Amino acid sequence: MTSTSNSTRSSSPLSNGLPTTLSRNEALSLATVTAACVAVLVNVFREPEPSPLIASLALSGLAFVAAFALIRWLGPTFLRAGIKGADLSKRVRRELPECMGGVCAVVYLLAVIVFIPFPFYKDIVAATSGGGNKDVVLPVEHVQRGRFLHRFPHSKLASYLSAIISLQSIALLGIGDDLFDIRWRHKFFIPAFAAIPLLVVYFVDFGVTSVVIPIQLQPYLGELLDLGALYYVYMAAVAIFSPNSINILAGINGIEVAQSIVIALLLSLNDCLYLLTPYPHPATDSHLFSLYFLLPFLGVSLALLYHNWYPARVFVGDTYCYFAGMVFVVVSILGHFSKTLVLLLVPQIFNFLYSTPQLFGLVPCPRHRLPRFNARTNLLEPSVTQWTPDHQPKAPIAWVLRLLGRLRLLRVTLDDEDRFVETSNFTLLNLWLVWRGPLREDRLALEITVLQAALGLFGLFVRHRLALLVFKADNWSLGFNV
Repeated sequence: MTSTSNSTRSSSPLSNGLPTTLSRNEALSLATVTAACVAVLVNVFREPEPSPLIASLALSGLAFVAAFALIRWLGPTFLRAGIKGADLSKRVRRELPECMGGVCAVVYLLAVIVFIPFPFYKDIVAATSGGGNKDVVLPVEHVQRGRFLHRFPHSKLASYLSAIISLQSIALLGIGDDLFDIRWRHKFFIPAFAAIPLLVVYFVDFGVTSVVIPIQLQPYLGELLDLGALYYVYMAAVAIFSPNSINILAGINGIEVAQSIVIALLLSLNDCLYLLTPYPHPATDSHLFSLYFLLPFLGVSLALLYHNWYPARVFVGDTYCYFAGMVFVVVSILGHFSKTLVLLLVPQIFNFLYSTPQLFGLVPCPRHRLPRFNARTNLLEPSVTQWTPDHQPKAPIAWVLRLLGRLRLLRVTLDDEDRFVETSNFTLLNLWLVWRGPLREDRLALEITVLQAALGLFGLFVRHRLALLVFKADNWSLGFNV
């Protein structure tokens, strides 16, 4: 609860009572984290062979500190500029700074740009004449050749830079959406354009468009099926779906950031599986590449979650949703595990499919479908679409709505003449409230986050163990006979 007093000890308040500066404990904690991360980076530079993964962890800590402080400091600026929104699911509706995901996106991009020299340090040394040992007398033929740039992994650098370009592009889309409120049908396909640098690099560097056929179908289709251009269409579809799916599963404090953190942690767990094998795995570099992008993302997201969790002090905006989804696209395409990402997006896929009746106009779709707040109970209830006697669904749609009601996949209210009065809106959040009953906002966000984690862990189990029922082997092994 906010205080009605006009005086504060450690922070100056906004008109809505939110702190705008760091408290003493927060400042000391962030200073400690900063000092520890800087010390780690200095130590990394002193090592003969600097560890890029340790450097990424340290930069992720610095990204957390920067995002945490900037979110707090920039809140008043965003409010004064009119970049704000009302927190609807509260008894007292406060205006909060919007588009804080843009702040996190900028901090993240700076972190991954500063990180560029670390994964290529050994290659830079090997590719330059003398390898940093200027006192060594080199043979004449060596001097004539100059720098051994042919030894530098240009393809890896191209992958890294293409990822940054795609993330910058999607961040611009998100900021534009937050500022100008772009209509959904106009922005839906834009992530595919942001993914073009990724697809070009994938074509040049990797170019694999074949998929393994399940054992049961191999007598008819062979072991591999080359999809050709269709494979790039599939990856473009993933690039479109992932950012938009995070944006669709939204509407309550903390849910966008929480689901993104869970997905990032699961992807990091999948990466670690390939790093912990008892032998050098061929996919090690790809999964290290993935971690280099996921760790800073976790840093800025944890800072944002602290401010966006119930009761929210800031809003993330569409920028964060698009930016988070594109981070997952980047690591899955360039890390060559896009099918694994699909398994981790099962709640988002269900939410999208469940929402299609309203997204495609078969059922009236209000602009905001977030759960309805009951001020008397302080709980969230399913929001509804109202039907009038003169405006009833067509017969096929009415049949489907009644069927969904009987299956408890929808809350349907009928009048005495069996006409529709209300139907709950088609979102996972509303469906969960239909199943569970009214919940407090933070409880609903927590339960959906736990669902995301449980289904994601099951998805990894399917990917690495149950897949052996239909494929000869998995590309990962941790001492198992696969």
